[in-house]
Amino acid sequence: MERAHPLPVAALEQLFLDARTYNRFTEREVDDATLHRMVDLMKWGPTAMNACPARFVFIKSAAAKARLGPALSPGNHDKTMAAPCVAIIAYDLEFYHRLPLLFPHVDGEALFANKPDDARAVAFRSGTLQAAYFILAARALGLDCGPMGGFDNAQVDATFFAGSSWRSNILVNLGYGDPASLRPRNARLAFDQCARIE
Repeated sequence: MERAHPLPVAALEQLFLDARTYNRFTEREVDDATLHRMVDLMKWGPTAMNACPARFVFIKSAAAKARLGPALSPGNHDKTMAAPCVAIIAYDLEFYHRLPLLFPHVDGEALFANKPDDARAVAFRSGTLQAAYFILAARALGLDCGPMGGFDNAQVDATFFAGSSWRSNILVNLGYGDPASLRPRNARLAFDQCARIE
């Protein structure tokens, strides 16, 4: 396969340069087919041992939003209830049971089955990586995102993941952003403020 060339500027604008975090969305629905495409796209991003520990619950119905609502911080409640779709991005503490399929040339189950701290570290780290891929996949498919951490993880876990090995990481409101809701864009750090080459 020939080495890929840099993406055109229009793609970089959609993914990064012009992309914004939205707090308000239009009433346009996020259809299920788009959610399937998004997961099928983001799953190709790298994770440790190809573990793919991220798990997703898409909240669209009024009943599901009512269950989520009490776990939200006051500043996130109304905008989340109004979003067309809310993704709970979680990670699976027992991801290693899938390693015979995902990483078959090593006995990954044996590496993690009795090491919960190691499993949690991989699940959280790689699951967070997958959350970033998720946002980029959503933007690539024309959606806008409002990722946030202002919620009670334990309450979300008790409500949606009771009796399972899934644990919530972040929430992402999804939809088609309302440009009128945007504030002026905040600054970002310059290269020499956050990076160095040695």
